Formats: sequence, C-alpha cells, structure tokens
Amino acid sequence: MVYLIRFFRWLAAAVVTVVIGAALWLWLSPPELLRVGTGYAAKIVCSNVFLAGRDPDQVLSEDVQAPGNPLLRFLRVSVDRDAGTVTAYIFGAFVPSTAVARPGLGCASVPDGKIEAARAVALPQPQPVAAAPGAEPWPDGMGKAETDPALTKILADPALTGPSMRAVLVIRDGKLVGEAYGPGFGPGTPLIGWSMTKTVTAMLIGHRIGEGGLSLDQDHLLAQWSDERASIRLRHIMGMESGLEFNESYGDVSDVTRMLFLEPDQSNFAASQPLDKAPGTHFHYSTGSSVLLSRILMNSLPKDAALAYPRAALFAPLGMSSAVLEADEVGTLSGGSYFYASARDWGKLAQLLLQDGVWKGQRLLPEGFVQTMIQPTSASRGLYGGGQIWRVGPGDRRDTTFGIKEDTIWFQGHDGQTITIVPERKLIVLRMGLTPAWANYRPQLLVKAVLDATQ
Repeated sequence: MVYLIRFFRWLAAAVVTVVIGAALWLWLSPPELLRVGTGYAAKIVCSNVFLAGRDPDQVLSEDVQAPGNPLLRFLRVSVDRDAGTVTAYIFGAFVPSTAVARPGLGCASVPDGKIEAARAVALPQPQPVAAAPGAEPWPDGMGKAETDPALTKILADPALTGPSMRAVLVIRDGKLVGEAYGPGFGPGTPLIGWSMTKTVTAMLIGHRIGEGGLSLDQDHLLAQWSDERASIRLRHIMGMESGLEFNESYGDVSDVTRMLFLEPDQSNFAASQPLDKAPGTHFHYSTGSSVLLSRILMNSLPKDAALAYPRAALFAPLGMSSAVLEADEVGTLSGGSYFYASARDWGKLAQLLLQDGVWKGQRLLPEGFVQTMIQPTSASRGLYGGGQIWRVGPGDRRDTTFGIKEDTIWFQGHDGQTITIVPERKLIVLRMGLTPAWANYRPQLLVKAVLDATQ
C-alpha cells in the first residue's frame, strides 16, 4: 500500500509538472500555428463586430470554429467595445492575439502587440463606421429591388444557392431583379469578399492609371527591388505573373497565413520574397501579389491621401456607403483579402465592369482597361485575366460543361464568394456565404438556372 501511495504521488507530481511545462511553453514560446489561429479569430470577430454589428459569440461559432480546424473550438474571444479591440485566446488564457478597430479602416491584426501604434494609423478625415449601414436602394434609373417572379423559386432553392448562403443578387440590364439573404443577413450587412478583394484592388489600380499616376509597363516598382526583381512590371503582378516565390497554401503556417496573421507589415513581407521564375512567364496565384499592388498604389499617391483613395476614387462615386477596404497594422491597404461591403455595393462594382468602367456618365476606369483586366493570359492557360479576375468558375470543370459560355467573368473568394458577369446577357449573379471548399458547392449551377429563367 505504501508503494502504491508513493506511485500515485509520483504520478500526480509528474502530471502537474507536465501541465506547468506545457503552460509555460504556450506562454513563452507558442507554436506559430496557434498564433495563426488566434490571430485569425481576433481579426474575423473584430471586423464582424465593429463593421457588421454582429454578435461576437455567434461570429466565433459560425465564422471561425464551424468550418475550420478542430483546434479552433478551443478558442475564446474578449471584446472591448470602448477600446475597439478583440483579443482571442486558446484554452482560455494562452497565445493571445489582438485586433484593433480604426474608424473607416475596419480592423487590423496586431501580431507584435503594438496596439497604440496600430491605433495611430488613421484616415486624414475619419469616416464614421456604422454598425449596420442602412439598406440603400439600387441607383436611380436602375430599377427597384423587386424579385422577378421567374427567379423566386431559384432564389429559394438551397440546392442552387448553396449551404450557408448569406446573399444572392441578380442584376440584369443594370436593374436589380433578384435578391435573397440568409438568416441574420440583409441588404445592409457588410460582407467580406476575401479574394474578390483582389479584383477591387485591380480596379483601384486602373483608376490611378487613368489619372496618370501609374503605368502597366512600369518597372522598378519598389525601392527594395534593386536586384533582378526590378524587372517586374506592374502588368506582371496584375496577372499573377510576377515570378515571385509565394506559398498560397492554407491550413498551416505558409507564406499567406504568415503574412495575414503574423506579420505587422504585409507588403514588406510579400516584397521580401525571392524571384523564382522570369517575370511574365509563369502564372502563380498569390495573395502577396495583391498586397504588393496595394503598396505600389499607395506609393504613387501623396502620403496623406493614400488611405482615403479607395473611397475617393471608386466607393463614393458609386455610392458605396457600406464599403471598407481594411488596412494592416502599419497602414497598408489589405488588397488581397479584406474588403467588406453590402451585397448591393459589391454588385455595383461588377456593374461598373459591365459598363466598361463608366458610371452615370463618369469614366472611373480608363478606356480599354476593363478589356485588359478580363483578357485571358497565356501563362494561366486562359484561366485568369490580366487584372486580378478569373475567366473560369470554381472547381476543376470548364464553364462550358455547365452550359455557361467561355466569355463569362468571375470574381472569386474564399468560402464561396463569387460574382459572375455574363457580358452577352448583361447579367450579374452574386452569391456570398460561408461555404468551405470541402462542401463542393458550384455556383455555376445557380448561374445556369438564372440564365435559363431570364431568357
């Protein structure tokens, strides 16, 4: 019996030692994967609380934990509304990561903990950020938001709109003719576009080109590129043909997850990548490329105008009152991932492309630029355009196998965000939600049903 008591005492001491050791390890030197997890949670909850006015526990459960890695279920968040911060922890106390809200700029991850420095990044004239922007009507002369009876059944069919749908819009001949929303979402809810943001960034580049501030054939784009990277031209980055090395894999600590959640200066990290291929010869999809476009755009502008440029150039002329392009900790616009807007405001961007960059008689994109954006590139084998936009829908099947013509254009983003433009029919179909790739949802089925119903 004495030996048994000693054994259990030893076992208890060993367990306590292991627990204390693990706690010290998590406190002093947490694995980067856990830092990515808490950084992701803090950022997503922050944006949805302070931009979209959603409940933080709901966002943590539905947006962060439900579709992700099982470890995410051990995350908890703390929201300080007065300070405008969200901090995420794992196991209740470890690996804290904080995101901070800034007026007009949404939220930013602060991986190095310099909250006050991050908070100091501000618009010259801060825009008020409404918790839930009012639902604005479609622009005057472009019809009311009344669903065409031919679309009613389609928009109510979950097999077509997909799991966890949050918004579907149908715009035909410049008129909003179909609209549906998931539970808890509506015309005024800002929605993240993820990689659809890349196309928005390309449009901002186009506007700047129209002002004479940039050129597609411009090289020597960044001061730190004094080596062979100086030969990279703006058009190479626009078409995802920069030749820069960049690991776009998700689910682990890769270049893209490190850049978004562990680096305070996203553009500096993207710019530091070595050249892997000759510029213009190889298609390589990279969120780092889109962040570089943001940095190049901002470098071309007066410093006091750079952060306000998206609103001045596009969002205000289009009447996009819900639109917020977020910035990273140091103030570089997050042009690859973090653009929030209502579904209707997203639809306006697509309509601008369909109208060749002209809105209510005002040319916002230079003549010929939209064609450059959508022209399929040879390096991508026709899958991608010259301006951060896809020429094929999600999945591994060509659009024609769904009965959709090859001239169809796609905005695409993580977790099921798509905007489809069918030029011949002057038709736009927007579908947004929280639909991970493993759900195998294909928006082409929705688009084909809409095409058939609107003959």
